[in-house]
Amino acid sequence: MPDNAKHLLLVEDEGPLRKAVAEQLGDRGYDVDQADSGEVAIARLADFAYDIIITDLRLPGIDGSAVVEAASARYPDIIAIVVTGYGTVRDAVEAIKRGAWDFVNKPFQIDELLHVLDSALEQRRLKSENAYLRAQLEERYRFEGVVGKSRAMEHLFQLLETVAATNSTLLIIGETGSGKEVVARAIHHNSPRRLHRFVALNCSAIPETLLEAELFGHVRGAFTGAVTNRQGRLEQAHKGTLFLDEVGTMSAALQMKLLRVLQEREFERVGDSHTTKVDVRVIAATNSDLGRLVADGLFREDLFYRLNVIPVQLPSLRERKEDIPLFVQHFLGQFGAVAGSSRPPVTVSQEAMRRLMAYAWPGNVRQLENAIERAFALSVGRSQIEVADLPPEIQQAQEVALSSAITLPEDGVDLERLVASIERDLIQRSLDRTSGNKGRAAKLLNLKRTTLVEKLKRIARDRV
Repeated sequence: MPDNAKHLLLVEDEGPLRKAVAEQLGDRGYDVDQADSGEVAIARLADFAYDIIITDLRLPGIDGSAVVEAASARYPDIIAIVVTGYGTVRDAVEAIKRGAWDFVNKPFQIDELLHVLDSALEQRRLKSENAYLRAQLEERYRFEGVVGKSRAMEHLFQLLETVAATNSTLLIIGETGSGKEVVARAIHHNSPRRLHRFVALNCSAIPETLLEAELFGHVRGAFTGAVTNRQGRLEQAHKGTLFLDEVGTMSAALQMKLLRVLQEREFERVGDSHTTKVDVRVIAATNSDLGRLVADGLFREDLFYRLNVIPVQLPSLRERKEDIPLFVQHFLGQFGAVAGSSRPPVTVSQEAMRRLMAYAWPGNVRQLENAIERAFALSVGRSQIEVADLPPEIQQAQEVALSSAITLPEDGVDLERLVASIERDLIQRSLDRTSGNKGRAAKLLNLKRTTLVEKLKRIARDRV
């Protein structure tokens, strides 16, 4: 019996008819179990999750409607077909109310029953697909899911609104953890393809030997362990969007096959000679400089141009530090929603927020989310996150983050004025922390007290 055979329970008290129908269904690929009464059928249902149940409506003892009701109560996705020689409208309505998908009148031809089964199976497949799509839509990966009010993000939002309506291939470029998949999902869910699947594949997370089969699928016997036919991510994303993360890690052979998909919109499963057409929008992402990989001979130039139709550059978190408070509120809202009413609203102290703003965030938004999750957990019993709740490297950020926090504009800076501004800021912060105690403030700055006093005098003169 094939691995993907549908398991079917046939309930019929007329032995010759039951055996004849069971044999014909078995010849059509169904794995058939038989029951000669409603009682036996319900006992079988208690032991096994059938895909389909076909039952006579008129049975001795427990009738077919009760069997359907019991089957549907236990297995909401089961397909129940009622067969009756008393095919009145009332019988059909009652059976369907109890969970039947359809009914067939006796006497019937096997092709008529097979047609009803095929129709029911297709309806169930569509129902399952729609449930999946609804679940994806309910995630609400809209542009509002991409957090930010900085100037860099304003430009990004304008670009995303423009490209979402197109069918063009996109290349999202950004550091690890900068939110490339979140942006790709937002594009998909604001595009004409939003009613179809968004399928993601991280090319660097799967061994090279398995990546081809994961992307293109395979047929039974294509390699050791390929015991059935299997769809790849490309087929799963048909009419939707395929997101290929870390595409720069692909081997040369896979690059060539991906290029063909982008050019011809067709491919073959591993081990198959049959060509499959596919309608899919590809959004690729990388944290590497693909242009440099092309120059080094590690990435195909023609594939680079196919992917780089519309480049989308994501800024790193350290380039938009003004967005950090927004992210903090966003993540605290998420964690608070999970905790529910057992946890009152949590805020972040100003000192903790300053440390968060001072840190360089090499892991970008993903690292910030992890840091806030840790702080949220450690601050249980309190309504505010303090510096001590943050990871150690972020607690110490103030000491090392100054130079990395300074951006160098294209037109340069006034170095003397910038250094003076930084000095004034550090002096003021040291006085704030020590409540105006100049001796302790001087120690924080590793200065003599007299030197700090002279600097304060100079700052006062400059302000006059």
